[in-house]
Amino acid sequence: MSIITELAQQAKKAARTLAILSESQKNAVLTDMAAAIRASKDKIIAVNEKEVARAKDNNLDAAMVDRLILNEERIEAMAEGIEVIVELDDPVGKERVIGTRPNGIEIKKMRIPLGVVCMIYEARPNVTADAGALCFKSGNAVILRGGKEALDTSLAIAELMQNVLEKHNLPKALVTVVPNPDRALMQELMEQRDYIDVIIPRGGEGLINYVTDNAKVPVIQHFKGVCHLYVDQEANLDKAMALLLNGKTQRTGVCNALEALVVHQAVAGDFLPKVAEAFKEKGVKVHVNEKGSQYFDDADVIAEDAYGEEYLGLEIAIRVVDNFDAAIEHIAQFGSNHTEVICTEDAEKGRLFQRAVDASVVMVNASSRFSDGSQLGLGAEIGIATTKLHAYGPMGLESLTSEKYLVNGEGQIRE
Repeated sequence: MSIITELAQQAKKAARTLAILSESQKNAVLTDMAAAIRASKDKIIAVNEKEVARAKDNNLDAAMVDRLILNEERIEAMAEGIEVIVELDDPVGKERVIGTRPNGIEIKKMRIPLGVVCMIYEARPNVTADAGALCFKSGNAVILRGGKEALDTSLAIAELMQNVLEKHNLPKALVTVVPNPDRALMQELMEQRDYIDVIIPRGGEGLINYVTDNAKVPVIQHFKGVCHLYVDQEANLDKAMALLLNGKTQRTGVCNALEALVVHQAVAGDFLPKVAEAFKEKGVKVHVNEKGSQYFDDADVIAEDAYGEEYLGLEIAIRVVDNFDAAIEHIAQFGSNHTEVICTEDAEKGRLFQRAVDASVVMVNASSRFSDGSQLGLGAEIGIATTKLHAYGPMGLESLTSEKYLVNGEGQIRE
């Protein structure tokens, strides 16, 4: 038996042990996990610093290096994320009434775990803690296959969580990190349909496409984040500038960072000169259409169909449009169903934007950087689904469950 099949079998068996755990028992385990991570921050940082140094020596791009880094602040955020999960209601076992049929049978639906979740991701060692905690609380085992750049850090975090599991007499296979990043083993992992129930890939476009094209297990895609801010003619331009700078420059190498700015022509003359000044100060490279190029001294002028890039750096695409409908059309053509934002003081226009735009998170007068499980009250997130089966947007506890029917009768038979 191969190591991958063995790991998958052990995870499947381990998942069954969660069925008998109460919510209070789960919370006790998670509380200890958070404490273990916090208490071992120096050990985690020491391992992580070596991986970051190797990544820099290997000339990994800045966005990848940023996602790899774990400092005290980020480790504390990991621990706090687990503690927030403790406070959230356990969705498993929750029932909702469907109704009673004319023959008297009663129908309900009950939330159940998915079973075994497989995460395939790149340089994001925090995913190990986030996914492990979310899957545990929602009754799932998790298999984590991270990139080689973050393998040692992920193994260190997983070991802490596994030690807590064993302390509570639970199988450590509930949180498993694949110890070898070999690409052939990843392919074998994606074929374990007898033991793995769903695969969630997180990373670049190439990784998502590879997993989607090659997996024999259902895939929930966490696709690229081409996020837009649309500045409407009714926008408060001070608010718009704050949203733009926060969304673009606060942290660039993440999927909820802004990659494009769409501006109504009625406010372009007032707004874009200020944008040009701010971006020059911040060192943001600008790509802009002909209509907006007059406001920038050294921008790259691009064609109207040359949008849709995920830069993950100090770089942005800007387009001046004629009206609201043109902004909606632009987002429909170039967005990635991740996060879209409108800045407007017209409440009805904001509601119309939220109805018309197809994205997993649609915001009015709020930064795209809030499109995050922790910021939306989910504790952590296992990913941001940009496809609609069966989840859409940041995936928290409920998104890691399904429903089964419960049918109760008194001996009824079908005629």
